[in-house]
Amino acid sequence: MMNNLNARLKKEIGNFSNRETIEKIIFDIVFKHVKDMLFIMKAEGKGQFRYLFANKVGIEKASLDAGCAGMLIQEVLPPEKADEIIYYYNQVIETGSIVSFKDNAAAMDGSTFFGESILTPVRDDSGEIQIIVSVTRDITETVHEKHALIESQERFRSIIDHNMDSIFSLDLKGSILSTNNSAYSTTGYTEKELQDSEIFLYWKDSDRQNFNNLFEQSIKGKALESSELAFTHKSGEKIQVHLRTIPIIISETVKGIYLIMRNISSQLHNIETIKYMAFHDQLTGLLNRPALIRDLDEMIAAERLQAKKEIAILSIDLDRFKLLNDSLGHNMGDILLRDFANRIAGIPGYDYRVYRQGGDEFTILIKNVNKAETEEFAGILFKLLKFPFVLNRQDYYISSSIGISMYPGDGFDSESLIRKADGALRQVKERGKSHYQFYSKEILLHQPNIVVMESNLRRAIDKRELTLYYQPQVNLLTNEIESLEALLRWHNPTLGYVSPAEFIPLAEDTALIVPIGEWVFEEVCRQMVEWDEKGLNELKVAINLSPKQFLQPQLVDKIKVTIEKYRIRPSRLEVEITEGAIQDISESLTIVKRLKEIGLSISVDDFGTGYSSLSYLKQFPLDTLKIDQSFVKEILSDQKDAAITTTIIHLAQSLGLEVIAEGVELPEQAGFLKDANCQKVQGFLYSRPLPPAEVEKLLNRTIAL
Repeated sequence: MMNNLNARLKKEIGNFSNRETIEKIIFDIVFKHVKDMLFIMKAEGKGQFRYLFANKVGIEKASLDAGCAGMLIQEVLPPEKADEIIYYYNQVIETGSIVSFKDNAAAMDGSTFFGESILTPVRDDSGEIQIIVSVTRDITETVHEKHALIESQERFRSIIDHNMDSIFSLDLKGSILSTNNSAYSTTGYTEKELQDSEIFLYWKDSDRQNFNNLFEQSIKGKALESSELAFTHKSGEKIQVHLRTIPIIISETVKGIYLIMRNISSQLHNIETIKYMAFHDQLTGLLNRPALIRDLDEMIAAERLQAKKEIAILSIDLDRFKLLNDSLGHNMGDILLRDFANRIAGIPGYDYRVYRQGGDEFTILIKNVNKAETEEFAGILFKLLKFPFVLNRQDYYISSSIGISMYPGDGFDSESLIRKADGALRQVKERGKSHYQFYSKEILLHQPNIVVMESNLRRAIDKRELTLYYQPQVNLLTNEIESLEALLRWHNPTLGYVSPAEFIPLAEDTALIVPIGEWVFEEVCRQMVEWDEKGLNELKVAINLSPKQFLQPQLVDKIKVTIEKYRIRPSRLEVEITEGAIQDISESLTIVKRLKEIGLSISVDDFGTGYSSLSYLKQFPLDTLKIDQSFVKEILSDQKDAAITTTIIHLAQSLGLEVIAEGVELPEQAGFLKDANCQKVQGFLYSRPLPPAEVEKLLNRTIAL
């Protein structure tokens, strides 16, 4: 095709008188643009343009057919493409000047080809345009690069325009060149107000100087951050912001900076709220225990440096609050706690803070006071509680117990000072409440470490540290052992022998008494079977039930299962309950009746020391009354104790109940009780509580007085 085009071109050129000149021009163009596509077209009138010549690049990239030599454009190209190209050729004819245009087409490999064409007219001797030379340059790569650049710019602009943070483009002098929409909503200023203004104008006082320092470092090429500045809103309000500066570097030169600003005022407010909640009680608004530890540590550190007066720590507990809370409801209890907090928070003349530990427990720290001044403060607290609390238009009176420790006399750290104040408070409550007590070494001397004791007690069963001792109960008429009382003992390798008076109340408080009580029943039954196998006399064994254990829903069922497991005759077991366990007559009566149904004997322990009505003696199916040793101890010297003891014995006999007197240590006491017709006694006169092996030596023997 190329040879045919060349031959036709030479023939057409031959019609020109200056043929050599034209040939030179044409071939100069061919060789200059040999990398571009070259087309030489014969102009035969408007819309009629015929191919005369095409270079190799043009033939390949335009995908021309081999038979297109001498053919018109519309005969070679598709109609739409032909019309587009003819339009530009017509412009050359109409204007007589060079025309350029850009277009695209499908390349041979199926990709899109972009070209930029220059159409140059060639006139004959008469000045008519006979030939048009088209040089088309491949600009596909350039177009793609431009599109990629535009897309990149649009992406970048989209990031800025739709960013939730405010973005400012600044020059090296701090003038605002551009901003995004977020900047207007955050600052309150309009685009017109911000445009070309200086960024330094929007900072006040120390914030301006701090921003200047940040800006100066940033234009030196450093990307920086800061959360310590406040931007001045158009309203004049300061908004706390987080700033990030990014240098704009072009050709290794800083041309300006991007300032990215985020409003963090609400976040800081939330942080302050969380911080407040972490150190304040939600109900009363007072400081809480973490705040107490923090403040006391700070006070101690300050006092050590300044050597000022002492610090007083007052641990306060509201007396009988639980009873009021249970009676009136938690809402009324909360109101009382808030009223109490308000009442004690405004005592003039003292540098102090009030903390709520939880429940009805409060702590007060008083700075720069001595012991006498602390006593005065405690007296003021008691006076404040002389006035009633009004709940539902009804007056309620409540008192408080206060334990006090002093820094530095009672300790040098917050933990020990608080612990000692709590220890003093415990002693107040044990001695009748409604007064205050300063800590002394004697207070905690006899108080074991409750936490350590509890931890060891929880593992006592598994480690086989618990044992049962048995104290004989002797018939005063026959001097024979008729029954035994099982008594719990605990020996711990670390704590040694722990008194039941110490660990039984702890077991009650922690509910450990329930599994311990179940173990006691199991062990008693096992021991009875062992004694039976040895041929010893079948004796009755009394087992104490704690108030918490007595009220367990599954108590009766579990006892029944244990009895059946060891095939023990139920009448050989006696359960001892205290008057304190019989609070709810209806519920307690149901439990006692169920115990009787399975054949157990029921005994009331420590009779006469409680506050229950005597009417339960009539209602309950009891078998035995046990006279507390506090009465027996003084029956020989105190007429009242003697009268009470005699009365209990006569009362029991009139009701058909057996009587056992505890704590008999003297023969004279035993004689008194025998004369009063008391059936049984137990005490050191006959035997101390003994381990099982020692008990075996006493069984079936008559104890001589």
